[in-house]
Amino acid sequence: MTPADAGRRVRLTSSRVCTLYDVAREAGVSTATVLRVIHGQDRVRASTRRRVLDVIEALGYVPDAAAQSMARQRKEVIGLVALENRSPDTEVEYEALLWFEEVLRGIESSLSQIEWSLLISVLRDVEPASAFQRMRMISGKVDGMLIAEGIVGSPQLALLSARIPVLLIAGSPGEPHADVVAVDNRAGTKALVSHLIQYHGRTRPFYVAGPRDAPDAQERRSAFTEALAEHPGAAAAGLFDGRFAVISGQLAVREILAGPRRELPDAIVCGNDQTAIGAIREVQTAGIAIPGDVAVVGFDGMHIGALIAPALTTVRQPMRLLGERACSRLLDRIADPGLPRQLERLPTELVVRESCGCGGR
Repeated sequence: MTPADAGRRVRLTSSRVCTLYDVAREAGVSTATVLRVIHGQDRVRASTRRRVLDVIEALGYVPDAAAQSMARQRKEVIGLVALENRSPDTEVEYEALLWFEEVLRGIESSLSQIEWSLLISVLRDVEPASAFQRMRMISGKVDGMLIAEGIVGSPQLALLSARIPVLLIAGSPGEPHADVVAVDNRAGTKALVSHLIQYHGRTRPFYVAGPRDAPDAQERRSAFTEALAEHPGAAAAGLFDGRFAVISGQLAVREILAGPRRELPDAIVCGNDQTAIGAIREVQTAGIAIPGDVAVVGFDGMHIGALIAPALTTVRQPMRLLGERACSRLLDRIADPGLPRQLERLPTELVVRESCGCGGR
């Protein structure tokens, strides 16, 4: 490098930001060659590599993130698709830390470590054809897609996964066309029902289920039935199809109270904590004691459950870890699309408080 060349390069760097094209021009190579050198790829002669590196050092070139992304043919963006709350909001739900918000924190925590971005789409129309069209549009803007609770069927997921990597958060464990990260709904529900029967003698529980199309709700409902079958003498007092919302718990209790008082259940098992909060409010309004007359329990482990009176017995699922693991699995899939389909289940934990009759143990 001659003094004149060095001076020209100094003036170049001092007047404006150096670009990829500047490096290519000064080194006498194509921009593609410069990108190969930057990313440590083969097919570059040692002498050429050395010349390009010398120019990069002399110009003080800092690779642009967008150029690096183009070289890897990646957008460095993950898509997240979820459903809007399936039910009208109530006052309590505005104050609650919802499941989706905690999962989202886990996803953002993982992405922040690699400085990728997150494109969030909350669907208000749950009609499968409309949801699928929306996902197709998003698929062209991201490197991979996280889908909460399934939303669309297996045939649509097959089409999406042919375009980009797809992972289901709390999706159907048997889904053949996408990776799935979910919690152990079955073990958690069985532990909850067994606790009510074995420790408190509650043998006539009423179940308030979640949406029929939600995989989590399906597993918890099935596990409730299985748990009762494992305890001779125990039988369901009834079932209400809810929507994972406070109003569902309220409506379920109103249905229970519409029948003869002598047929009241001795426990109300709810598909999630928001439903349980609604049930507690309605039971207390009716002047029925919790847990003296009826126990009420939930599922999720939302913080607000510990603040109400009586404090809610529930099954805690690791919501933030669910987001972290889902994001990690999807990034693995993006890096290696040939990986076999994976299902990861995260453990749940029974949390006993006053609403089942444990007195805060």
